[in-house]
Amino acid sequence: MERFTISLDHELADEFDRLIARRGYANRSEAVRDLIRRELEADRLAQAQAPWCVATVSYVYNHHERSLAGRLAHLQHEHHDVAVATMHAHLDHEHCLETMMLKGPTAAVRACADALVAERGVRHGHVHLVPIEVEHGPHPHGHDHHGGPGHQHARPTT
Repeated sequence: MERFTISLDHELADEFDRLIARRGYANRSEAVRDLIRRELEADRLAQAQAPWCVATVSYVYNHHERSLAGRLAHLQHEHHDVAVATMHAHLDHEHCLETMMLKGPTAAVRACADALVAERGVRHGHVHLVPIEVEHGPHPHGHDHHGGPGHQHARPTT
């Protein structure tokens, strides 16, 4: 582990201490590590240096909007290669919230998320991408699926 020292004025240090207390960090070091990781991830995504990612895309829509639910389902099926799961919640008589979990090549995940948020009738869309590294080698253990032959998976690493 490498150590480094930073200097902050008292006002900024006090504000940072209040932030890390609200977020439940045990100490400043862990909070700074998370801030650095977040910035490095954002930079990797901005520089197109993150070939794989996981993501959530959350959006609110009016389910009475003509054929919107069908169009959203169609988009999800078009992107079945990156779509992992969708959670649907009814907010009130007219509005629904969906959160879709995605994983795969960053360009494909971003295309799916952008298409969902841009769909006519979708409101308040938000995409959260997290870059991951994917190990393309075999699992360290073998397994089969439902009694069938085993096969290999690419798996994320942290």
